[in-house]
Amino acid sequence: MAFRESKPSRHLFLSPSGQSLPRWLEAFPRLQCLRTGAPLPASDAVTLVWLRLNVAEPALPQVDALRAKLPGAMLAVLADQPDDDQALALFSAGIRAYCNAHSTAANLRQVAQVVLAGGLWIGPTLMNRLLVATSKALAATAPAPGAAAPDPRLATLTQRELEVARLIAGGSSNKEVARSLAISERTVKAHAGAIFEKLGARDRLHLALIMNGREPAPAATSSVAGGGSPGKKPVKAGAARNSASPPRKVAAAGS
Repeated sequence: MAFRESKPSRHLFLSPSGQSLPRWLEAFPRLQCLRTGAPLPASDAVTLVWLRLNVAEPALPQVDALRAKLPGAMLAVLADQPDDDQALALFSAGIRAYCNAHSTAANLRQVAQVVLAGGLWIGPTLMNRLLVATSKALAATAPAPGAAAPDPRLATLTQRELEVARLIAGGSSNKEVARSLAISERTVKAHAGAIFEKLGARDRLHLALIMNGREPAPAATSSVAGGGSPGKKPVKAGAARNSASPPRKVAAAGS
């Protein structure tokens, strides 16, 4: 189903040439595109700012300069030569998304959906790096055996779902999980969707915390007369939703 924004969003693209790429226009036909450094509209006149980096200049000063001019705007960075270390530095500077400047129109719309829902759009290789680092950090500070009761949510998973969940939490991409378990990537995505829903995981980093016993299970709530209504299911976003992960809101660009 095509993504439709609940209300019209105003997308401002900034590029060194001041020219839009065809895919940008396909994604957002009403976008405004300006040359980087040109006078900018007021921040309240823009929903999402897309900055195409000038490859001839350091990336961080470009982002800092734009954030100083539009302090309240959400910022997505478009890179002609995406780099994980650069992305990590720019996320630390406050950007909300980092992706290839030549992404498809469908992918750009997914990025917008995630960001406008309050999330972050992170590339798959950077997401996997973060997962591996998180898993190592959690393992280094693991509680003593028996110190904490197993998370009851894990009992809702099938044996296969547990295997998939452990691999994802360890930093494996969907393709790597499929190869490790000798199943199709499509099957991995189906399992991942069930895992995130059953555990209430917002994203892959949240799943890593749950799988390592660092995220307490939510307290049970009493139902009202006539049957309680369950809370709203997290909004799924991003091609990766990591191909199935609902974000808090962190989505990867496909695994």
